[in-house]
Amino acid sequence: MSSSVVPPVIPEGTPPEGRIPAQYRAISTHLAIAPRVSVVIPAMNEAENLPYVFKTLPDWIHEVVLVDGNSTDGTVEVARELWPEVVVVPQHGKGKGDALITGFNACTGDIIVMIDADGSADGQEIVSYVSALVSGADFAKGSRFANGGGTDDMTPIRKLGNWALCSTVNAKFGARYTDLCYGYNAFWRHCLDEIELDCTGFEVETLMNIRVVKAGLKVQEIPSHEYLRIHGASNLRAVRDGIRVLKVILRERSNRRDLRRRAATVKVNPARREAS
Repeated sequence: MSSSVVPPVIPEGTPPEGRIPAQYRAISTHLAIAPRVSVVIPAMNEAENLPYVFKTLPDWIHEVVLVDGNSTDGTVEVARELWPEVVVVPQHGKGKGDALITGFNACTGDIIVMIDADGSADGQEIVSYVSALVSGADFAKGSRFANGGGTDDMTPIRKLGNWALCSTVNAKFGARYTDLCYGYNAFWRHCLDEIELDCTGFEVETLMNIRVVKAGLKVQEIPSHEYLRIHGASNLRAVRDGIRVLKVILRERSNRRDLRRRAATVKVNPARREAS
């Protein structure tokens, strides 16, 4: 894992606009980083929202990967107009999980940031996520309920459901999360080798949160503010998707028990291990 936090050094011959044509990417006048940052945006018919999303993205990121879910409203064309270097990847499957996995596979950066296309997230917060990662975290997890975070888009019922599911994950897996079902996260690329993703829906965020804990990765929560979707209607269905999240939690808990049983069997009966 490569990480550096250094003051940007402006060499002779630097262009007037202040860009640094070297291995470091300037974040501000006092901070630069070496890792390349990829931003993954899954989108389906979000043409009206993309201008709000792209205008908040910092210009120092390495690449934007837009995963298009067969949009019919000009989403791809708008994305290319707003960010000419955007990498557009067609989604052949269905669901947010499938879209994110597709986007992750297309990334070339050292750090991957996942952000929604509905305008509910502020791209300027990416610096906080990246700072946590270059400071030692493996996974920077956005939280609307950590001190300094907030949400304009959750009903009391959804807040209660999120709290209940989050409390269950904390109790069953030894996590200390304040938020569970939130799609604004960032992580080092190597994390993908340790948290194999195998679900296609909205529950992918919960699966990631559980598996980083099970893998023993260092997680840091980042306070984040969730704004209202700007245009269009969300595909999220609280009851349906809440049930899918609960199924993921139960499945991962069951898998954990199976792993413990196998480990205990091998320890008690080493001859069986040799025979295998």
